[in-house]
Amino acid sequence: MSWKLDKNRPIAVQIGEILCARIAAGEYPPLSKLPSVRTIAVEAGVNPNTVQKAIEVLVEKGVIDSVLGSGSYVKEDISPAKEMLRERISDKTRTYLEDMKMLGMNEKETYEYIGRLIK
Repeated sequence: MSWKLDKNRPIAVQIGEILCARIAAGEYPPLSKLPSVRTIAVEAGVNPNTVQKAIEVLVEKGVIDSVLGSGSYVKEDISPAKEMLRERISDKTRTYLEDMKMLGMNEKETYEYIGRLIK
C-alpha cells in the first residue's frame, strides 16, 4: 500500500487511515510493532510531527498502544481499526454518490456506470 496523500485533506488524518488500512489488511497484525515515527515519516515524505499526531489519534481511538521508549503496537483487538476504515469508506462512497447525483445521474445509472468501470 502506498503513501498516496491528498494535499487537500489533513495529512495526519490520512496517515492514520493508511495505518488502519494496513492493520485491517494484516500487514501489521495484532500485537505487532509498527515502524518508528521517523521511518513512517521518511516513507510517507512527511514531517515526523505529522506522523506523531496520527499515532496519538490512533491511541485515543483504541487502535494502537504507544509505549514510551519502545514504540507503538497494534492492539490485540483490531476492530477499532476496521471501524475507522469502514467510516472512511462510507464517507468516500457517500461523497461519490452525491457527486453523481449533482452531475444528473440517478442511482441506477450510477450503479451501471460503476459496473462498466469494474469490468
